[in-house]
Formats: sequence, C-alpha cells, structure tokens
Amino acid sequence: MPPLPALAESLLTDLHAPPRLAAHLRLVHDVACELVAWVSRHHPAVALDQEAVLFGAATHDIGKVLHPNELSGPGSAHEPAGYALLLERGVSERLARFARTHASWTAPGISLEELLVSLADKVWKAKRVPELEQLVTERLAAAAGLESWEVFMALDDELDRIASDADARLAYQSSYPVAV
Repeated sequence: MPPLPALAESLLTDLHAPPRLAAHLRLVHDVACELVAWVSRHHPAVALDQEAVLFGAATHDIGKVLHPNELSGPGSAHEPAGYALLLERGVSERLARFARTHASWTAPGISLEELLVSLADKVWKAKRVPELEQLVTERLAAAAGLESWEVFMALDDELDRIASDADARLAYQSSYPVAV
C-alpha cells in the first residue's frame, strides 16, 4: 500500500487512532490512489485535486477517535466531529471537508473529489452504490466531454477490478483490533 500523506499519518499517531481505524483509513486511501490514477489515465483533461482526494481518503473517518462506538456499529456523529477535529488541528477546509461529506454524496455542491472519496469508502469492500457511481460517471463525462455510457463502461470495469480484492482488504482490516 502507498504511504499515507505525512500529515494524515501524524494526526493518526497524535490522536492515538485505534488500530482498526488506522487500517481502514489505509485501505480507503489505497483504493483512492487507484481511483485517482485511473481518472488521470482515462480522463487527463479533468481537473482533479489529487492531494485533497488522497488526504480526504486517509482521514475521512478520523472523527471515530472521538466516537469509537462507530468503529463497530452504525453512526454518523463522527462526521461533524472529525471535520471539527481536523480544523482544530490546523487542517485547511479544502482537506478537512471530507470528514464531513464522505457519506453525503447527494448533498448540493459536492465536488468530484468528494465523490471519489465516497466511492473509495464503498468499493474497498466491494460495496457498489449505483447512485454514487452514476454521480461520478456524470461528473467525469461532463468534464471530459464524453457520453455517460462511455465513462460508465470503463469505470464499471475499474470498480469490478478493485472490488475483486475486497476479501483480502476485509481480512487485513479485521486483523487489527477495534481498540488498543
């Protein structure tokens, strides 16, 4: 797996992130790296803040250090908490926003970068979300001047490829304890 952005790694260490959370963030970051590389290869004209996507993937669930019950159960309290935590630690809005938006892909004003973090957070475990994939497809098609079906066919193949490794990623995450 590629290393996390240095600031993300430092934050996880400073905040004593539980091992399972750190493992999850590494996996989502890894998938985000694959998605960013795919977009760069297939849609080089699309403007994409790659640094933001990769940092966002590496920190999107950081609020779970404050809401550890959400590591093994449902909940969304970690989203605003993580956003606030990142801002308090001096992280810019440009990078902190993903902690708040990674589960809100239908909200108005969501960027392609935010959609890619949301997509990475789903497909790492082979969860396919048609509505989310359609939003990514539409954004890429519009930015690249292509028909949506053309973009979807290629994106679908890439997501199938990524999803095919989900069992190994799930096993990796499960090998780490939820708490220290």
